Amino acid sequence: MSKYYQTIASAVGPLLVVTNTTGVAYNEFVEIKSQNGDVRYGKVLEVNGDNAIVQMFTSGQGLGLHDSAVKFTGHSLEVAVSPAILGRVLDGLGNPIDGAAPLIPTAKLDINGTPINPTARDYPQDFIQTGISAIDGLNTLVRGQKLPIFSMSGMPHAELATQIARQATVPANDAKFAIVFAAIGITHDEAEYFRQSFAATGALARSVMLLNLANDPALERIATPRVALTIAEYLAFTLDYHVLVIMTDMTNYAEALREVSAARKEIPGRRGYPGYLYTDLASLYERAGCIKGKTGSITQIPILTMPEDDKTHPIPDLTGYITEGQIIIARELSKRGITPPIDVLTSLSRLKDKGIGAGKTRADHKGVLNQLFACYAKGKDSKELAQILGESALSKTDRLYSQFATEFENRFINQGFQTNRTIAETLNLGWELLRILPKVELTRINQKILDEYYDQQ
Repeated sequence: MSKYYQTIASAVGPLLVVTNTTGVAYNEFVEIKSQNGDVRYGKVLEVNGDNAIVQMFTSGQGLGLHDSAVKFTGHSLEVAVSPAILGRVLDGLGNPIDGAAPLIPTAKLDINGTPINPTARDYPQDFIQTGISAIDGLNTLVRGQKLPIFSMSGMPHAELATQIARQATVPANDAKFAIVFAAIGITHDEAEYFRQSFAATGALARSVMLLNLANDPALERIATPRVALTIAEYLAFTLDYHVLVIMTDMTNYAEALREVSAARKEIPGRRGYPGYLYTDLASLYERAGCIKGKTGSITQIPILTMPEDDKTHPIPDLTGYITEGQIIIARELSKRGITPPIDVLTSLSRLKDKGIGAGKTRADHKGVLNQLFACYAKGKDSKELAQILGESALSKTDRLYSQFATEFENRFINQGFQTNRTIAETLNLGWELLRILPKVELTRINQKILDEYYDQQ
């Protein structure tokens, strides 16, 4: 049975040292009650003998050491869930902040979840349509996959995240689909943008939105993605939804992790981040997937801004090792007004081949994908050559490749943030662009499929 301890030995910022404790566990949820009745919350960061270090979710300002009591609840932080959670806006800890009626929970779940047994995992193999050609056509998202978006400071990743949340669907008409959107460490303006965008487009009705603000405590920022994934697991594996989890910005999460690590005086790793950053990120990303015998699934799109536009920075570097590919936002494309500014040549979906083809997208998808990649790469080379030697130095075929690259960027990639294309529209547009080139140049497509589609108008 839980009891209150009035043995707070010291308080430094949000950290409390509680002495003479018994049976306290790491990560345990804590209530701190002051003499005036105010209740604050925290969790156990470290246990050393009968001493426990507690970090509060708020600051320790105004907390009296001798007239405050600490209660160890015997469990980790939990989130209340219910089928009525869809359409709700929550704070970073899962408490409703939308002014609607209180949520009546059917269960309270530990936010740390449990790892999916590798032997119980089912291989991701079903297509998710985002309505964005650069993703659907060339770097296809598959149900159960974790496909991060690597962005840069000042790039429109918030608009891209909103577009995906608004447009994403699964092909099966009878499939239940939901979005869990977790905004981590964002400003008030960004929070209002997400709220209004989801409400105006109707996306909120099938979504759960969690908003953690930049002025919220670091500990709440660390909890937010775990709360989001716990809600997603409930929707997927209890209510049989196919759930797409979008988390932005994971860089803010990693910064909070570094802040807490510094407060605990841990030995820092690369660039001051804790040495367990890889393990911690993996504990989040590996909660995506499909389970044998379960109808639902969890797909993740974590979004992170690369500090100093550096792909070798620890956050994108370690994320790339854990996830199955990445979507890269290019500053150079954004400067030219191309939206969404996705660099398809440096982007990669390692599972794309599993989610395309006859019965999933279309029989010509793989050939079109490979041919568009090859032609765009060759077209960019031709454009660079023209800048060095001049347009007149190019052969007729090279000039066609240069034209193709320009048209590909302006028509295929540059669809804007409001256009929603079906996979058929994306592939048909791909064929329109490929017809710029002579049929003999299209060597990456099966001859039968080439004959069937190339001459269509």
